[in-house]
Amino acid sequence: MSSTLENTTRDQKFILKEYLDLNKILETERFKDGYSIDDVDSILINGLKVAKEVIDPGCKDSDEIGCKFQEGKVITPQSTKDAYFFINNNGYGGSNYDPDDESALPLSILSATYEYFLGANPSIGTLYLATPGSAGLIKDFGSEELKTAYLEKMYSGQWAGTMDLTEPNAGSDVGDSTTKAIPADEPGTYLIKGTKCFISGGEQDVTENIIHLVLARIEGAAPGTKGLSLFVVPKYLPDANGNPGAWNDINCVGIEHKMGLRGSPTCVISFGDESNCKGFLLGTPPGDDGIGSGMAQMFRMMNEERLMSGLAGLSIASSAYHNAVKYTSERVQGRATLNPKSGRVEIIKHEDIKRMLMFQKANTEAFRAMALQTYWWIDVEKWSSDPELVKQAKVFLEVNTPIVKAFCSDMSLQCISEAMQCYGGYGFTEEFSAAEQYRDARIYPIWEGTNFIQSMDLVGRKMTMKKGEVFAAWMKHITDFVDINKQAVGFEKEFEIFAVAINKYLESLKRLAGLFATPGMAQLYATRVLHATGKVWAAKVLLEMALIAQNKLNELGKDHYDYAFYAGKVASARFYVKNTMPDLTAFLELVINADTTVLEVEEDIFFV
Repeated sequence: MSSTLENTTRDQKFILKEYLDLNKILETERFKDGYSIDDVDSILINGLKVAKEVIDPGCKDSDEIGCKFQEGKVITPQSTKDAYFFINNNGYGGSNYDPDDESALPLSILSATYEYFLGANPSIGTLYLATPGSAGLIKDFGSEELKTAYLEKMYSGQWAGTMDLTEPNAGSDVGDSTTKAIPADEPGTYLIKGTKCFISGGEQDVTENIIHLVLARIEGAAPGTKGLSLFVVPKYLPDANGNPGAWNDINCVGIEHKMGLRGSPTCVISFGDESNCKGFLLGTPPGDDGIGSGMAQMFRMMNEERLMSGLAGLSIASSAYHNAVKYTSERVQGRATLNPKSGRVEIIKHEDIKRMLMFQKANTEAFRAMALQTYWWIDVEKWSSDPELVKQAKVFLEVNTPIVKAFCSDMSLQCISEAMQCYGGYGFTEEFSAAEQYRDARIYPIWEGTNFIQSMDLVGRKMTMKKGEVFAAWMKHITDFVDINKQAVGFEKEFEIFAVAINKYLESLKRLAGLFATPGMAQLYATRVLHATGKVWAAKVLLEMALIAQNKLNELGKDHYDYAFYAGKVASARFYVKNTMPDLTAFLELVINADTTVLEVEEDIFFV
């Protein structure tokens, strides 16, 4: 049985209305005449309804029918087309990224609805989520002619956009790309020749045109990533009326046969087989130093997609968790440990099932807060008129982005695995949703730069940025939070454990600074540094929310209908701090040991 969405709006409402200061966004010039806090409930309720009634029914088609490749064409299920156009025609798509659209939602609210959409059918997410990023690059760096030709149709979803970086022989090492851009007679126009692989939505039968944003090297440009430039390369060249015109010498060579996300066409695209593929340069060509602007431009979109990968991991893990809760509350098996004579009970009453559910609940609530908070900071950076707040936003976005992408996508798989375990043997079958959810979510640690790349970004760039000032400012928000709240009534033990863990973590970083002087050590420890950092941040957001929730509990009393929700928020923080923060002690021991086996061992041992 294909994935069936299970989710609620309650935690999303809490984060948007009680945890984040959404008025700092809604009162900006961009949104002041559009939405208020009072609109959040209806937006979330309608978003979940769309996900369940419009998007989720097509998930079975995406997984079981998938994408077909026939004679150079990709054929998608009809349900994919129906959901795609419903999303775009009803204000959930690219129009939210159009600066001229007065009905656009702040990203902090929009991303909450995307949790439902991606949880309902993650396969089609690649079709409606990549286009706004592509359009944004054209808006920021394109000529007026390019903006006129492409933006309106891309923001509306009439045309789709892609991101074309990876090549068969280069993989994640984008600097080894061999795709060429040869100057044509018309200024700003080049002939593109090369092959790109793993292109999500690179060919499909949903939209009437596909606009590729392609990294290529202009002849004479510098080697490596610094010599790359970015080009707008449409499948069909717009005619005089702005409609798809002549075919632009772009061929789909094939699609990948994947473990999951089978309804998302992942394509190998060949540009310029007949030496007649036109590309239009974004920005200016490389100067005398041979340095192009392509990677800097592309990273604008890459960071958006990296956050979306973390959000997607959360989305599937959250649905898996809610499905597991439903199953374990209905499945009767075994007897209660403390009262074995009482008869058979629902398995949710068994201790290890409750432990697994608690693990999922605490982690997914942390991921959600981390992701929505980061989108909130994006809204601040883009729209706030408060320079100090914008300055803070830049700090948080630098550090948050690789953590949301890598930590949330890695840990989401552990959550889905625990959800699968709740079903026992049934979890390993396709009869229930967990199997497909695990298959679908496995791509997110790989997408948009593998999670090792994110870890090296954190360790090699973000932690050392401005001589360490950026990361120090990020970390200070956590240590200040502990100092202010360490005597919070009822949470003294949790803050004591958290403070010890932070000290272990900071000591680990100091020791690692010395170890990283040895070549290879940063690469060896980077992933573990990112995971440790993610756990520290997760504990912080859970405790922040728990303090808010405890105040509500004191106010409401046990008979209130919402008591269970707020009690659950407190339980999530207690469970996470007491069960996860000891990992930071183990992390310090790992650093103290400074094991170099991986660096010293000869590769031939792996072949024996």
